[in-house]
Amino acid sequence: MVGKLLVELKAKYTDLNKAREILKEINAKFIGRYHQVDTYYLIGEKRLKLRNVDDKEYFLVYYERPNLASIKQSKIILAKILDGIELNEILEDILGIKVIVDKIREIYEYKGVRIHLDSVKYLGNFIEFEKPTTKNKIVNDRKLLEDLMLTFRITRDDLIGKSYSDLLLDHLTKS
Repeated sequence: MVGKLLVELKAKYTDLNKAREILKEINAKFIGRYHQVDTYYLIGEKRLKLRNVDDKEYFLVYYERPNLASIKQSKIILAKILDGIELNEILEDILGIKVIVDKIREIYEYKGVRIHLDSVKYLGNFIEFEKPTTKNKIVNDRKLLEDLMLTFRITRDDLIGKSYSDLLLDHLTKS
């Protein structure tokens, strides 16, 4: 298991082709394109999900993050799972499923920032910036994300505070 401290942001970003053009201009490194299905479990206010990547790999992800529409700090623990199907059955029986988020994610890297271009089923397109950090580098890493906001023309009004799971639950209750 690996625990990390991150600074991150999520924003609504309608035109992913424009984002790809900007990524090319700044020479961001393309990591890959993946189909990710995140199964969130019922554990109260905390967040626990099992991520299925391209029906090949599974990761159990626990994270703590405030629901703020800004650059925020989060803690994440990630474990690669050998048998995700069995683990999902166990967690579903014990905890119950909160919601399942289905998305296509393109991952890029720029100056240590992982940039995600996400197309989320039922919700639309988003961009995320995630930068691993340490307590003594948070100020500089937040500044790097602020600079990327300018580069991608992301305004404060574009920022999203909620997780995809919360956004999807909001969407489903309105439907």
